[in-house]
Amino acid sequence: MLRRRKLPVTVLKQFGLATACLFWLAQAAVAKPITVVVISDLNGSYGSTSYAPRINVAIDRIISLQPDLVISTGDMVAGQRKPHLAANQIREMWAAFHEAVSTPLAEAGIPLAVTPGNHDASGYNGFQLEREIYADEWQNRKPALHYIDDSGYPFFYAFELGGARFISLDATVAGPLIGGQMERLDLLTGADSRVEVVFGHLPLWAVAQNREREIIGDRLLAKLFQKNSVSMLLSGHHHAYYPGMDDGIAYIAQACLGGGARKLIGDQARSGQSFTVIEIGNDGQFEVYALAAPDFTRQIDTSSLPLQIVTPGATLLRLDLAR
Repeated sequence: MLRRRKLPVTVLKQFGLATACLFWLAQAAVAKPITVVVISDLNGSYGSTSYAPRINVAIDRIISLQPDLVISTGDMVAGQRKPHLAANQIREMWAAFHEAVSTPLAEAGIPLAVTPGNHDASGYNGFQLEREIYADEWQNRKPALHYIDDSGYPFFYAFELGGARFISLDATVAGPLIGGQMERLDLLTGADSRVEVVFGHLPLWAVAQNREREIIGDRLLAKLFQKNSVSMLLSGHHHAYYPGMDDGIAYIAQACLGGGARKLIGDQARSGQSFTVIEIGNDGQFEVYALAAPDFTRQIDTSSLPLQIVTPGATLLRLDLAR
């Protein structure tokens, strides 16, 4: 849908209502379908400055799809090591990531919106250097998007694209969001957008075995999503693809592109590597699917995933069954 805009007073006074309406129509572009690709957890072992060959294959495939936006839900490099990595080691990791991912996407004219993972910019004590370097690395690679709030970029920030609103969370620490993010999120959501997408590293609810406690796990955040009609939350960290829904909110957990694929709760097979594609229609409806390694041309059969994932906080019903 078109977002309503107030006609500029100067235009009304100078040209009259009819011309002012033409001005408004020229400025308010019709919302077009947009395609968003989501990548996550590309890192290898601690301190690694190389990436698995499938990362290059994935990026080439993404470029061939020509999406309007790529989102990374974190863990782009392999930090959070103890003993701590030195500054030059952290910089070398980011240089390798940019060579493999950031630069090819930029050269193809595809904006990359990032959010920090625990291996990129952990919020736990002792990793302030990694957070500082993460912030510095992305200042010069800030994509040209229509920002609503970029004061916290590249941690917490918001932008709009094609009538959809996107909000990045700084979610690298288990438990409720910290640093006033709930208050800012409340202000930024509930806008006149056809779709509102929140993305961060840790999921709100668990989807993978042995990571049940590595979540945000805050019912107040779920209630905020409901109150403000947030469409979906995109997350990483659990290394398993699952498109689920609870109380009208889509929770899309990404598989990893790097190492460490995991099993979904209630499943026996590892999720495998993939990236997610989200197609948002001009009517606000959206479709979600994942393309699997090795060549990222095969679409994952959603019916092969568990019907639902039951956790103490929520029951996620598989998205195709919930709509």
